Amino acid sequence: MGDDQLSIRNLTSNHIRVEKYEIHERVDGARNGNKVISASKNATSAFVTAKPHELVSKEMQTISVLLDPSTFRKVPVKRAKLPSQILCIFFEINDNKYQSNIIHARTHTQYLMSVDGNPDPPCKHITIYHPEQHHLVIAFRESYKSWMGSIRDDVPLSALSIPGTHNSPTYHHALPSVRCQSVPVIEQLRKGVRFLDVRVQPEHHKIPLKDEMILVHSIFPISLTGPRHFRPLVREVLQFLEANPSETVIMSLKREGTGSSTDEHLSILLRENYASDPSKWFTAPRIPYLGEVRGKIVLIRRFGLDPSLQEEWGGNGWGIDADAWADNSPHAVCPSGDICFQDFYEVLKPENIAQKIQYSVEHLQRASTNTFIRASDSASTTQPFYINFLTASNFWKMKCWPYWISTKLNPAIVEHLCLNHNKIEDETITTGDGSTGIVVCDWVGYRGNWDIVRCIVGMNSKFEKPR
Repeated sequence: MGDDQLSIRNLTSNHIRVEKYEIHERVDGARNGNKVISASKNATSAFVTAKPHELVSKEMQTISVLLDPSTFRKVPVKRAKLPSQILCIFFEINDNKYQSNIIHARTHTQYLMSVDGNPDPPCKHITIYHPEQHHLVIAFRESYKSWMGSIRDDVPLSALSIPGTHNSPTYHHALPSVRCQSVPVIEQLRKGVRFLDVRVQPEHHKIPLKDEMILVHSIFPISLTGPRHFRPLVREVLQFLEANPSETVIMSLKREGTGSSTDEHLSILLRENYASDPSKWFTAPRIPYLGEVRGKIVLIRRFGLDPSLQEEWGGNGWGIDADAWADNSPHAVCPSGDICFQDFYEVLKPENIAQKIQYSVEHLQRASTNTFIRASDSASTTQPFYINFLTASNFWKMKCWPYWISTKLNPAIVEHLCLNHNKIEDETITTGDGSTGIVVCDWVGYRGNWDIVRCIVGMNSKFEKPR
């Protein structure tokens, strides 16, 4: 890519005009980053601002290029010599003026600022800049707790790009190979996560009235300070949905642990004591449209059913069926046809992380090339959920524990989504809908870095309601 061409991906539903750019030299006093930069410790999630009075203008150029919604194109914007120079790009969105100041010589996120200094501008976006590729992404930056509110009712959930977390409740103090998340589930939901991966073990198999379930990760409890239970988690999710009725939460539930319970027991326990209210749970054995499930938990079951539940829903069973899950697979489809997934997790040494990244990218490509059926076309959709686990672990190698793998995998996937997802060589968008499917992450939100969630949510702009 030449130094005179900036590639920009517009992940919003707005028409955005790139009006001009300016390159500034920092004055001597501004070379101290503390005077110019307000940033978190994590470079990839730093929100930065530059003070204009600390800069000296060097070059200005008017360009006037229109970016249509959900498009990727190159514009004639030169590189700056970061960090001794700063690149300021100016935009017009709905007759309002904004600017983005590129400061760091590393990937970073920042607010799109109002040129007139308005602290509450009409359009609230972020930009993510990749200096090596001279690439900029523009995406929404607020209302992630209710981002589904802008999506049309007639879109099937399997058409959406949905951020998710792996072993979602494992944010407690635990063995390093057990802990997979950095923040509580409620914070994940508020920041845009809409798929939760939950593993449970019924606590009292022999006592029917004891309906509590322990949260586990494989054979281990998720906390070293005492057992954590499923019921408070469900209560928390339902409270979130009550406060944000435009949203839905997909919950994948699996039985793990060392207890004597069975899948059949789990299914009865869940049906009778947790998921019996159809106003709060969607348990039909099919993929729903968004309008059907706002305010509800959508159940994906990774467990077998008691015979009595196999007769539910006209003899079609209960819950979206992901029971027959091919273990450790880079690409598989559940026999129900409702789930197509990538879940290769045996990264035995750090050198194998590249293979995991490849499998993850390949599954993103599968999801992106599908054109999904709308409710206006059919009463039901035959398109599956594409579920992509960006997770792996090797208990015996520290550098292959979930945290360490996430430090390589998550940035690689953000880069792919920004630069290459659903894009071909002439920079036009492919004929598919461009969905990412459900992207399931470890350690999302660590040190305030939600870039992967922002990029995934941004891929839904084409499904937004008319304004």
